[in-house]
Amino acid sequence: MDNKVACHTIILIGIILFHSLCYGQSTAAERIENVPLTYASPREVGLDSIYIYARVDSIMHHAIENKAFPGAQLLVALDGKIFFHETYGYHTYDSVQKVGVDDLYDVASVTKITAPLPALMKLVDEGKLNLDAPFSDYWSSWKSKSEKKELTLREILAHQAGLEPYIVFLKEVSKKPGKLKARWVRTVASKRFALQAYDHLFIKRGFVKRMYRKIDRSKVAAERKYKYSGLSFLLYPRLITEMTGMDYEQYLTRHFYRPLGALTMGFTPKTKNIANTIVPTEKDTFFRKSLTHSWVHDENAALMGGVSGNAGLFATANDLAKIMQMYVQYGTYGGVRYLSENTVREFTKVQFPENENRRGLGFDKPLLNNSELSITEAYPAPEASPESFGHSGFTGTFVWADPKNQLVFIFLSNRVYPTRDHRNLYDLHVRAALHQVFYKAQLTGSGRL
Repeated sequence: MDNKVACHTIILIGIILFHSLCYGQSTAAERIENVPLTYASPREVGLDSIYIYARVDSIMHHAIENKAFPGAQLLVALDGKIFFHETYGYHTYDSVQKVGVDDLYDVASVTKITAPLPALMKLVDEGKLNLDAPFSDYWSSWKSKSEKKELTLREILAHQAGLEPYIVFLKEVSKKPGKLKARWVRTVASKRFALQAYDHLFIKRGFVKRMYRKIDRSKVAAERKYKYSGLSFLLYPRLITEMTGMDYEQYLTRHFYRPLGALTMGFTPKTKNIANTIVPTEKDTFFRKSLTHSWVHDENAALMGGVSGNAGLFATANDLAKIMQMYVQYGTYGGVRYLSENTVREFTKVQFPENENRRGLGFDKPLLNNSELSITEAYPAPEASPESFGHSGFTGTFVWADPKNQLVFIFLSNRVYPTRDHRNLYDLHVRAALHQVFYKAQLTGSGRL
């Protein structure tokens, strides 16, 4: 009998450990209710289907005809129900590969709010990070930098710290005319050159430390005002690894992506056994000298081996819908609490409105006078509530969550194909116009939106 009890105990411990690995700290009672987003028709959620399809089709077709992007897809959910998920156009202008609902996209700066940010929020929840403490308490090399040592994480995440917007690290590995320095980049992998930036492009491990040093030495504006900067997001992966004792991507997969069911969300998809078709980005004539496909478009993230906090994440529309649904419900998804409500509310509120800064902590927010603006001036749609938040990506992606209206909006495109000079996505106000459709699609008497 004692042996049987011991055997059952060992099995039970194994089951508990397995669930702990998969679901982090969630309880069994919470996991039972962990169901994914469900599907419904527009009418079932109180919206006018005819109006939605007519308007979205018109906007999308006009955008493709005017080369805003070769193809795109749109997913929208209301009250936890995906009622619209449609694809338009092709991966490239040769009209060979149609856009598919399960296509994987390089989400560019949307990475910021779907990779390092949930980890940072969790660390705040656990009392390991203090938003109002100097960031130098956690990134020690800033303690010796007089202009940086007192900057708080709150100021940095809200783009209120005066940091430089961007450093083009590609210049550090390049020499004229258009050649790469063998000191930093090789075409064959080795122990020292193990960070893969692209097919047959391998970066020396020590280059990441060089990037850190350059960020550490970067200038800070004397005046504290809104100035967008992605520099700190290059630092967060190492910070998160140091504070959690776990590899950055593994931490995100264990605590967020896997339990959310966002199973294709992650970095460096070319190195993984992922069946999804991956949408290409730009024809790179300098660094990769080919069509950028299955590897990160952002050069800074590429020089870090494709794993960064500023860019590098690949995801499907469904992957993004799940994490944005978790945010729109202030930290819960399917009954599981991933982040505390207070922390999500703090991160998603405007931090420095008195300085004409619309930003939350990491999250983008509507323009401060957004509801008063026309569709050509607003960001995002004028009807989006002040409580709403999200982020855009350089490759042509855009995600937005509106907790007041329980609306999740996911737009994916590769507007940088064939070149980043294509700006009609912005000039035609495509994303704001699409976003507005779903606020105006209310059925008479439905009481929605």
